[in-house]
Order: sequence, then C-alpha cells, then structure tokens
Amino acid sequence: MGGGSNSMDNGKYVRYTPEQVEALERLYNDCPKPSSMRRQQLIRECPILSNIEPKQIKVWFQNRRCREKQRKEASRLQAVNRKLTAMNKLLMEENDRLQKQVSQLVYENSYFRQHTQNANLATTDTSCESVVTSGQHHLTPQHPPRDASPAGLLSIAEETLTEFLSKATGTAVEWVQMPGMKPGPDSIGIVAISHGCSGIAARACGLVGLDPTRVAEILKDRPSWLRDCRSLDIINVLSTANGGTIELIYMQLYAPTTLAPARDFWMMRYTSVMEDGSLVICERSLNNTQNGPSMPPSPHFVRAEILPSGYLIRPCEGGGSILHVVDHLDLEPWSVPEVLRSLYESSALLAQRTTMAALRYLRQISQEISQPNVTGWGRRPAALRALSQRLSKGFNEAVNGFSDEGWSMIESDGIDDVTVLVNSSPGKMMSSNLPFSNGGFQSMPNAVLCAKASMLLQNVPPAILLRFLREHRQEWADNSIDVYSAAAIRAGPCSIPIPRPGSFGGQVILPLAQTIENEEFMEVIKLEGLGHYQDDMIMPADIFLLQMCNGVDENAIGTCAELIFAPIDASFSDDAPIIPSGFRIIPVDSKSEGSSPNRTLDLASALEVGGPGNRGAGDSCGTRGSTKSVMTIAFQLAFEVHLQDSIASMARQYVRSVIASVQRVALALSPSHLGLPAPPASPEALTLSRWICQSYRCYLGVELLKTQGTDILKSLWNHTDAIMCCSLKALPVFTFANQAGLDMLETTLVALQDITLEKIFDDSGRKTLCSEFPQVMQQGFMCLQGGICMSSMGRPVTYEKAVAWKVLNDDEEPHCISFVFVNWSFI
Repeated sequence: MGGGSNSMDNGKYVRYTPEQVEALERLYNDCPKPSSMRRQQLIRECPILSNIEPKQIKVWFQNRRCREKQRKEASRLQAVNRKLTAMNKLLMEENDRLQKQVSQLVYENSYFRQHTQNANLATTDTSCESVVTSGQHHLTPQHPPRDASPAGLLSIAEETLTEFLSKATGTAVEWVQMPGMKPGPDSIGIVAISHGCSGIAARACGLVGLDPTRVAEILKDRPSWLRDCRSLDIINVLSTANGGTIELIYMQLYAPTTLAPARDFWMMRYTSVMEDGSLVICERSLNNTQNGPSMPPSPHFVRAEILPSGYLIRPCEGGGSILHVVDHLDLEPWSVPEVLRSLYESSALLAQRTTMAALRYLRQISQEISQPNVTGWGRRPAALRALSQRLSKGFNEAVNGFSDEGWSMIESDGIDDVTVLVNSSPGKMMSSNLPFSNGGFQSMPNAVLCAKASMLLQNVPPAILLRFLREHRQEWADNSIDVYSAAAIRAGPCSIPIPRPGSFGGQVILPLAQTIENEEFMEVIKLEGLGHYQDDMIMPADIFLLQMCNGVDENAIGTCAELIFAPIDASFSDDAPIIPSGFRIIPVDSKSEGSSPNRTLDLASALEVGGPGNRGAGDSCGTRGSTKSVMTIAFQLAFEVHLQDSIASMARQYVRSVIASVQRVALALSPSHLGLPAPPASPEALTLSRWICQSYRCYLGVELLKTQGTDILKSLWNHTDAIMCCSLKALPVFTFANQAGLDMLETTLVALQDITLEKIFDDSGRKTLCSEFPQVMQQGFMCLQGGICMSSMGRPVTYEKAVAWKVLNDDEEPHCISFVFVNWSFI
C-alpha cells in the first residue's frame, strides 16, 4: 500500500491519514462502541472516511478499545507498583525499628539477669543504669519550669518534636501489633498499641493518596474527621525562625456515655518541615510543668492530657504520602465509675476511635478525589459525609447535654434511671421539613426534649445486638413516638398514647451509601402503614428516617457500635435541622470469646414462639468468658412547650420500655442461651427431615447426610449448605429452612413463610426456574448452574450450584419441593 493511499485489499493493513485518525478519535470519544448502522452513518457523515470499508472501521474501533483497556491496565499496575514500593519501604523501616526494639530488650534482659545474679553483693554497680532506658523513662521526662515567651514555647516545641519522632519511628514506646490488623497496600495500614507505658498510646503507618500539604490541612481540622471532637479553638499563633508554626489550642471532646464527664485539653501544636521535606505536626498538653500560659477549667469537663503525639507526613514517590500517626493520651480514668475505667485505659479503643479514624478519613477523601463517580458514597460524597457527621454530632450533643447548648435538666420523677433534658434554643427548632408540617396542627413544635439512659450489658457482643436492633425494629420501637414525636399530639395529657414497642406496620431498608472500607453505612428507612395512628390527624402513610450504622463488624477490635437515625421527608435539604436519636454500645472489656455472626437470625422466632431466648435469667450458665458493654440510649422529641410535663412523662415511659425490650433481646442473644443454634425439635420437623433425606436418596441416588436415625434433624439443621423447602402452591412460599438457609435468606423461621420462591432469584434465575420447574414434578429433580440470588434484606448471594427435588411423604405423595444451595456466600 502506498504511503498516503487509502486503497486497500480485504484483510490487509490500512494506513490512516492524520486527518482520518483525528476524525475517528472524535467519533470514538462520542461513541466508543458504535453499532453496524452507526458505523455506516459515520462513513456517510464524514467524507474523509468514505474510501474506508465499514469492516475496517469496525477493526479500528476494536483496536482503539483494546489500546484504551491496555492503557488503563498499565496505569492501574503502575499505581499498584507505587503502592507496593512505598509499602515495602514502610515495612523495611518498621522491621528496622522492631530489630532495634528487640536489641534493646535483649540488652535490658541481659542486664537485669546479671543484676539478679549479683543481688547478694553489698553494693551494686549502677553505672550501667544510665545506659539502659526503658519506654517509661522516655515518656515521663522531668521538664524544668519554662516561661510563656516565644523562646520558651519554642523550646517546649522542639522537645515535643524529638519525643514524638522517637515514638513514631523509634523505640520510645513498646508497641504491640494490634490484633486483626494485616498490613498491605489496600489495608488501613500498620496499627500498633502501647504496652507498659504511662497513659494509653496507639500508632499507625499507612499510605494515603494525597500530597503532604493536603494531608496536613485535613489532619489539623480535627472536628471534620474525629466524631468525638466537639470543638477546637486556636487561641494564638506564633511563627518560628525556622519557618514553623506554634499554635495554642483549646479542644473539647464529647463524653461517649451519660455516665462520665467530657474531656477538654489545653495544648500546643507545632508544625514544621524537616530537612528531607517531610511535614511534622506534633502536639502536647501545656500544664504547670511547662509553666506555659494557662487556660482555666471549664464546667462539665475534666482536663485531660495529651502526651507528645502527632503526625509525620512524608512525600511518596509517584504521588501521595506515607503517614505515621501517634496518639498518646492520659484521659484521667480516676474521674469515671470503676466499670468504665477500661474505656479510658484502652489503647485498642483509642486506636479504633482516633488513630484509625484519621487514616480512614484520609483514604475516603483520596478515593473521592481519584474516583469522583465511584459507587458507595454516590455522586455527592461530601454532602453524604456531612450528613453522617451531623447525625453523629447531634447524637453526641444529646448524650452530653451541655448547658451552653441550651440544655437544662427536668426534675426527676423519683426514679433516676432515665434523665430528661429540654432545649428551647433556636438552633434546635423544628422547621417546615417535618413530614407532618403541611396541615392538621394548631401549632408547631418549638422545643426539643431528650430522654437518655445508660445500661450495663453482660455477655452479648455489641455488633450482634446492634445488627438485631437494626433489622428487627418492631421488637423495640414505637414509630409513632420516634418519628412524629410529641408535636403530633394535639390534645391534652389525657390523650397521650401509651407507647408500645412494635406498634407500626413494617420497615424497608433502602441502602444509600457506605464508606470504602464498609465500616460505616447510611441508609433510608421507610416505615410503612403509620397513617392509621390517629384518625383526626393528617399524616402520611409512609415515613422516612435517615439512618447511620457503624461497628457491625464483630471482628473489629476495641470499637463501639452505633445506630443513629433522624426523621426526614421528600423535601429534605442539606441545611434542614436534624434531630437524631439512637443507640451506642461500647465494649468495656475484651474477654469475649468468638461468637457466631448468625446468632441474631433466629432470635425473632425465639422471642415469639418460646425458643431458647425465653429462658429466665436464672437459667444462665454463668459469665465465664463473658463480655461487658455499656449501652447509651438517647431519644430526642420535638414538642410544644406547654406540653412539657406530659411529654417528659411520656418520654420516660417510652425509654423505659425500650430498655426493657433491649434487655430481653440481649438476654436472648447471650451465648448462654444461643451458644449453638438449636433445630426446631418437634415431631413434624423430625418427620419432614426424614422425608427430605429419603426423597433426595430416591431421586439422586446418593445420601444427603452422613448421619441418619435420631440425629437426622440435628445434622440437617447444622448442614453447611443452605437447605430449604417451599410449598406446592401456584406461588410457592418457603415453609422450612435449616440454619444455613436462614442465614442465606437473612430471615427467621417465623418470617420465612412470608418469602416467595421467585423473590430470591434474579431475572435470569426466574426464567430458568419457570422453564425447568415442571421437570421437578415429572422427573423428580433438577440441577441449576451457579448464579446469584437475593436475601430478604436485598443482599446478593452467590452459589456454586443448586439442586431441587420433590419431597414425598410416607404415602408417596408430593409434599413440597426442597432446594440445596451449595457453597453460597454473600457478595
């Protein structure tokens, strides 16, 4: 073929002119995969392409798509390679640090062994003691008094920098790898907690896809990523000769429960740039030891101490940053009740709530910047993130009830189990976004009431309890109170309804967003069938709640579980007031032994039909291996001020009913009651299990179970594959399932009968089922290839294969259809 000629033979290479390539590129940008008709249209519309055959145009687009795919893959591999290179460097540095720590410990061990052997000597040579430095010596240096001048503050700052770096990259603290944390380029990072040092400390190292300056900017804005931070005020800023900055800061942290006061800090923050270009942000508390400028204590707060802590931010080759985080606090555990002191002495809890929160937030921001259209937090990640922060902040405000926020306590009714506060400040006023604000009411709510309480739970994992509260709202909630609040009550106290858990139609969970590591997710809860609550009021039949849930992973160490929700409607706007309520469950010890994540799934039936969950408290087999946790409940209600006394009484009664329901649920969830899933031991269930196994052997020629006889029901119930039966009606519904089947469908034995067979299959599965289902009745069985089905909660489930067979009774008559789903798992 000639250099500029476009003439061609079929099947030979075509050399396109630059003008033709430019035209094709424009068309590719508009439509990367044109159809045959579209390609013909392109040739007609572009005269420059008229002498090229449609087949060659098709080949060009195929090659162009292939090159684009290769380019993206190469870019992805380069990014992975950069991550692995940075992680390798980080791991090598960590290995060097650990080797230094081991060498130091070996030397100390040798010294103390020699010291013990020579203990009988009258005098002991202590000259070596100055050489041996333990972690404790590094952490509690004796500072001479300093003045509050810039030179004095700079001296403290430089000393803080040295101590922080010795913790971040050295052996000043004996760090212990945090359980369950595996380092890798896509993990949260290397996380360690302190051992044998004053206060509590946590350390993390990780990769962040943001430049160091941006990382420093985000980390300094602590209220944006630390949910426990109420406020951070910069009192004064000083510049140093080396280009650094010293800031004097007053910070307040929320108390996590109603049983303890909040913490505040008076501290100094030093920002500087090191010789290698790394950014360092280090901080420490200022106290009388430093003789620095003082800050008087605030009411409702206990002054806690930040020991030298901070962030080392190093630029990473190819972009991004390598981040070292150290948090080292003394939270004054003496100021809280004995049962809560472990919360203030737990390095694991500090790591989960603060250290890892910083890394997670940075990774979330990085993901949103690099992939703006990624699923998860949706198309408006910043707005959704702001909503979750507002939910958390509103709940924290309710739990703490600070007077400067307008909260004042209402006198108790003689029982101190529930605290009631009222807030009439404008910031808490309800606006027109209420779902019932468009008519039917003589006046609108102009105050907010909060009823809150804390309770100690024994022997129930927080994640399991929270998951049950989320999935089975009817077991504890009265939505007429939760959603409409006291403002929905028009008449006097005599017409106030008695709150009763479960007084609503039902709930539908609509997933909204989740963070990239799935530790937190947001959803909209649709509450159905509430319009009948009061006949003389104009209320919509369906109500919506914005709900945030975190801490449902029971394998996470030292974290708390939260379920926080607030009413919204279709006109909900970003700046609309949010009045959240909810639950917070915090573990206060680490004695729990592993427990099944499926324990919640058969609880609803146990509570209703008298299963093992209905045993009395005296039947408990003791607390060996138990875990303790503190649950804090806070419910906020909007109301009219003239109804305050009646609303306060109603709120106390409602919270007490919720507490009673939670206690009943927690008792049923405890391992002593549901340690092993128990099959429904009834003659009917035993007979059905025998029919299932006999029919399977008859039609497929092999045994379904290895165990027969009296243990057949137990073996069927505990079988690893999901086994379930459905009726022979025109619209088959499920009538029985083993434990794996209930887990797969995410339901209970009672709720199982509301699920139809067609609901669990996708479109492809339904078509296959409709076409091959008659085969079951004629041939007796059918085999389905692997595919995807849906649980009752809307989660996709993948399975390797499925087998359906006809179950015959003792009279050889069809009784039901049974299914087994092999090697199923949630996607």
